[in-house]
Amino acid sequence: MYNPKSLKAEEFISHDEVLETLAYAEENKNNVALIDEIIEKAKERKGLSHREASVLLACDIPEKIQECYDLAEQIKKDFYGNRIVMFAPLYLSNYCVNGCVYCPYHMQNKHIPRKKLTQEEIVKEVMALQDMGHKRLALEAGEHPTMNPIEYILESIKTIYSIKHKNGAIRRVNVNIAATTVENYKKLKEAGIGTYILFQETYHKESYEQLHPTGPKSDYAYHTEAMDRAMEGGIDDVGLGVLFGLELYKYEFAALLMHAEHLEAVHGVGPHTISVPRLKRADDIDPEKFDNGIDDETFAKLCALIRISVPYTGMIISTRESQAVREKVIRLGVSQISGASRTSVGGYTEPEPEDESTEQFDVSDKRTLDEVVKWLMELGYIPSFCTACYREGRTGDRFMSLLKAGEIQNCCHPNALITLKEFLMDYASEETKFIGEKLIEAELENIPREKVKEICRDRLVKIEQGIRDFRF
Repeated sequence: MYNPKSLKAEEFISHDEVLETLAYAEENKNNVALIDEIIEKAKERKGLSHREASVLLACDIPEKIQECYDLAEQIKKDFYGNRIVMFAPLYLSNYCVNGCVYCPYHMQNKHIPRKKLTQEEIVKEVMALQDMGHKRLALEAGEHPTMNPIEYILESIKTIYSIKHKNGAIRRVNVNIAATTVENYKKLKEAGIGTYILFQETYHKESYEQLHPTGPKSDYAYHTEAMDRAMEGGIDDVGLGVLFGLELYKYEFAALLMHAEHLEAVHGVGPHTISVPRLKRADDIDPEKFDNGIDDETFAKLCALIRISVPYTGMIISTRESQAVREKVIRLGVSQISGASRTSVGGYTEPEPEDESTEQFDVSDKRTLDEVVKWLMELGYIPSFCTACYREGRTGDRFMSLLKAGEIQNCCHPNALITLKEFLMDYASEETKFIGEKLIEAELENIPREKVKEICRDRLVKIEQGIRDFRF
């Protein structure tokens, strides 16, 4: 029985409810009156139910799809302005005991070299990331109880936060590791993590069990209920995601929204972020062996509908996607992107020979961080390295209440300009710096409060004088 308030995976992600939703959407995909009603509701900026959103996903009327795209773009501007938050992944270890058939880290893969960073190697990786200008990392590690225990993750987080190199510092560490216990989530919270991220991969239980034949991750319920344990452990911000291409995308879309509804119903706060990775080629993994791949237009539609269905959530897209795809979906709702990513263990300091690659997946967008920042600014966006909300305690329901009230931009917009200024002064090429200075001057005029504008100008001058780490 479907129950969004249940703590049992098969009740808050009910297979029968998903199937009924998809049937309802198919029956109403040309019901213009209903579609107009749903779009009007979406304009209230309070989101849509999984059923309502699924009708829009099934709809193939071009002008209605365009309405959804236009609305997604406007909602993105309303909640997040023209800021794009920057981050990079940091792979600690590819040792893994799971048998996931879509991931090259699976235990049966005897071809891929296995590697785990020492704390000294982590220091070098982090310094390399700091030298690019990164301030926010997403930690990644395979699931292995002896090679990657929670103590190793906690020690690594402590190391990362301790490294001050030139003007560089990592100010927020998000963590993407395997589902774990409430006690371990408490330890992660105490270590000062930002968001706990865990991709469901697929919500379709039967497919999930086929795709995860062995290892701890094969337990569908334990994995799917991880966010509830994380929140019970005190972690305010959690990030959802599915790996599009493993199962039918309409099923995944409905279930993903059901998971967001569940978190809101039980904990009073939905997902801080939703990621939208697509299956990509990697080592012994050929994406063409999976027959549920989605084209770029369908991918764009999914991104737009996630934005209007869960308007408050941060949306993340990685360097899995090409520059062209990223450019399209940033406009439709994406608010966070990675830049200059390496998906191999130790990849920021040691280029790997092709036959010894430890990459989890192929990177499509291979540009430097400076090139990505310049590109975003040329498109009219503000690349933001801000971590202020996390460091000021504006997390969980405190962040969401401000965001839903439209108040968060009074902090985020000036913070984005301040952190961009740091990047321009410390890391940017001359051309990027020139474009960035003009952008900052223009964007200062968009700060509504004169007092805030005045403080922001003063801090920008102080950054030029060598002072760092201001925040509203």
